[in-house]
Amino acid sequence: MNYEISKGTLAVVPNEFEKSIVYEDEEKYFVDQSPFQIMEESCKYFGSTYEGRKIGAKEILGAEYKVPIVVEDSNNLIVFPTTSPSSNGCVWISLKRVKKIEKITSNQTRVIFDNNIEIVVDCSFRTLENQLSRASRLDLILRNHKNS
Repeated sequence: MNYEISKGTLAVVPNEFEKSIVYEDEEKYFVDQSPFQIMEESCKYFGSTYEGRKIGAKEILGAEYKVPIVVEDSNNLIVFPTTSPSSNGCVWISLKRVKKIEKITSNQTRVIFDNNIEIVVDCSFRTLENQLSRASRLDLILRNHKNS
């Protein structure tokens, strides 16, 4: 099964052997693609490439690494990585679905989504907070561009 990120997507989490667990509103899917493959395919599905989306986000934010990606522009569907996107442990999280984050340990953070589903990611609270902030900034800039 191939998977495209949508408004219902909460997170794409790596699983063993180049596979992923996708959390959606009320469902959890096991997909035979890595999170990065899902990102690439989702960008193509919505008419661009992952690389093009990454370059655009870098230009807008002036950031060089771990940039959030606008998967689909008309709804500002933005997802952000918890680590380097090329890392096997990278989780992709949908910006608009995050309700709050909580520190568990120095290297683990709980993400609570707007429907109260929770996941734990191997990422420090500070790093996740920075990634959330960066993605929010991208969202704000893009909304301002559309309104001007």
